[in-house]
Amino acid sequence: MKSILILILGFTLFSCQKKENSKLDIKQVTKDSTASNKDKQFEMYQMSEMAALMEQMYAHNLALKKRIVDGDTIGKYPDFFNQIYTAKFTTANDNDLFFQDNAKKYIVAQKLIYSDTKNIKQHFNDGVNACITCHKGKCGGPISRIKKLFIK
Repeated sequence: MKSILILILGFTLFSCQKKENSKLDIKQVTKDSTASNKDKQFEMYQMSEMAALMEQMYAHNLALKKRIVDGDTIGKYPDFFNQIYTAKFTTANDNDLFFQDNAKKYIVAQKLIYSDTKNIKQHFNDGVNACITCHKGKCGGPISRIKKLFIK
């Protein structure tokens, strides 16, 4: 009976000691985190030219999709799309042959939207497919967002 009492007392002391150490560790970690955060400066994310261009193209195509579905006039091919060949990437070597081939397919599909309105939905969807193919092969990108552009 005496040994059981000593054993229980030992476990109790050991568990209390652990909790105190845990509290100290949490306080120390919090203190260290706060100190290191004071040294850091807030950095604003700067979009690359290519990322900004893709956002602009996405917005344009979202509006274009609505006009096509509604049967409205679509206007003329937007020349800013041609910047896809020259816009700077975050990582320069991402502008490789794979990207250039897919960019060309995308631009061909986009131009066909405006010149062959008889097959406008197909050309639009071909452009969306070119985006998805490129993003699958390159960076993953916002594929689920791009798929929302498809005209059914």
